[in-house]
Amino acid sequence: MKKIIPVLVALALIVIVAGAAFGSRLIERYTYSQEKADMYEYFHIIKEEEVPIMLQDELLEEKAVMQDGCCYFDLNTVHTYFNDRFYVDKTEQLLLYTTPTEVIRADIGASAYQVDGEEKEAGYCVSFSRQQDDSVVYYIAVDFVKQYTDFTYEVFDGPCRMQVYNQWPERQVADIKKDTNVRLLGGVKSPILRGIAEGEQVTVLEQMEKWSKVKTEDAFIGYVENRYLENERTETPQVEAFPPRPEYTSLTKEEKICLGWHAIYADSGNGTLDEVTAASSSLTVIAPTWFSINDNSGTLRSFASASYVDKAHEKGLEVWGVVDDFNYKNDTGTGIDIGSVLAATTSRTTLIDQIMRGAADCGMDGINIDFENINETCGEDFIQFLRELSIRCRKEGLVLSVDNYVPYHFNSYYDLEEQGVLADYVIIMGYDEHWAGSPEAGSVASLGYVRYGIEKAAEMVPSRKIVNALPFYTRLWRTEGTVVTSEAYPMTSVDKVIADYGMESWWDEETSQNYAEARNGDVLYQMWIEDPQSIGAKLTLMQGYDLGGVAAWRLGFEPAVVWDLIGAYRKQ
Repeated sequence: MKKIIPVLVALALIVIVAGAAFGSRLIERYTYSQEKADMYEYFHIIKEEEVPIMLQDELLEEKAVMQDGCCYFDLNTVHTYFNDRFYVDKTEQLLLYTTPTEVIRADIGASAYQVDGEEKEAGYCVSFSRQQDDSVVYYIAVDFVKQYTDFTYEVFDGPCRMQVYNQWPERQVADIKKDTNVRLLGGVKSPILRGIAEGEQVTVLEQMEKWSKVKTEDAFIGYVENRYLENERTETPQVEAFPPRPEYTSLTKEEKICLGWHAIYADSGNGTLDEVTAASSSLTVIAPTWFSINDNSGTLRSFASASYVDKAHEKGLEVWGVVDDFNYKNDTGTGIDIGSVLAATTSRTTLIDQIMRGAADCGMDGINIDFENINETCGEDFIQFLRELSIRCRKEGLVLSVDNYVPYHFNSYYDLEEQGVLADYVIIMGYDEHWAGSPEAGSVASLGYVRYGIEKAAEMVPSRKIVNALPFYTRLWRTEGTVVTSEAYPMTSVDKVIADYGMESWWDEETSQNYAEARNGDVLYQMWIEDPQSIGAKLTLMQGYDLGGVAAWRLGFEPAVVWDLIGAYRKQ
């Protein structure tokens, strides 16, 4: 017995030690951590001035900044999330905001701003800029953005952060039943974001078995145990009444239009009006190529004629004068930098003033903008020009139309969506699928290409504002080895070309065009023909879309029968 007692004692001690260790592990496992989360790490704050943005229930990568007690968004954040109509003139250091009826303007770094010339005081710096790495970043006061944009925001301390809402859908909410903590992750060992008191309300973002992901009213997203939630319900947020925003009005017509471009490269071209409209019974709008930008200050060369307009009106035609950015160089060899013209408010204003003066002097009914040298660097400047021009056109009752390439990702800076708001008509030049400098021979406007252009535009522009432009020309392609060249011919010359080159032709189902070819030694001649049959196929396609009408480049290149086809299209 004496020998057994020490053994029992030893076993008891082992059990006690093991139990203590197990109990300690249990206590450690189930005891709530009191560790506090690093708020700067949680909000990804690197600099003291940075203000994290909680937009709806998402913490944005972008941050606002605090300066002199005001919050500021950088321009990119404003464009991405709030309002892309704010524009910075980097040449003259101006912030502009354009409504359907007026231009709001502020010097960068100033607290004053002007609304159509009338000065107002904001009481804070409206915008400022600062150098960042190799670029300049522009910031706009959140309160100034809010003057023209529907959103709400609230700023909280500890650390400084902001909650922003620009959408207000129904949400799941709950009340806190008893004082507890919001934790970084679900689990008792997760660090504490903040304590939360009985009666506080949270938005329930995701509910799991024991924990729920919630957002507090002061912009923390974390986790709370389900047992601390009560009175769960669906709630529609109460939104402040925003001021009414001016609406963009339009002069888009109920009936389909038919616009024909009249190529005029000198004053004498005005005398060909009767000739080019002799057979065009279905034409409703004539667009003479009258105006070309001729220097970087925004002045225009003009061939406009009041007598031409009077005669066109007698024929029942509206006149929409064309303004282009290429014909002056084509005629004189002197080029302009369209980016420089559009990037500066002074030259944009000069250009718009000259356009409006030209329209008033000859009594035009509309403006047709044909800027074909826009690139990615001046895309925003081009759209700002259209905004400012649209105000003037709206005031004077002039129709504003804009010519565009078939939309692809590489020319998205033409911003058809915004054009569809600003302009009365967005014209898609449904041709030049293969163009003068094309590296391969092919159709000017296959049916598939036309279909793509219409459908892509309709994703961004109301269909009744879309006008599809047809080619009244075709190209003869010459391929010798790897060298490909082409020459454009009017539709009326096609039969002679085919005869001259001894070409054979047949209908090509893929392009919905007659195709012709011939060989002369090592040279291959090809032509995808635009003729009444191909034009008819395009018009039949267009009937499947509720478009605003049809246009054509150019008048005088077409056989008379084409106008019967267009007339039938317009009546349907």
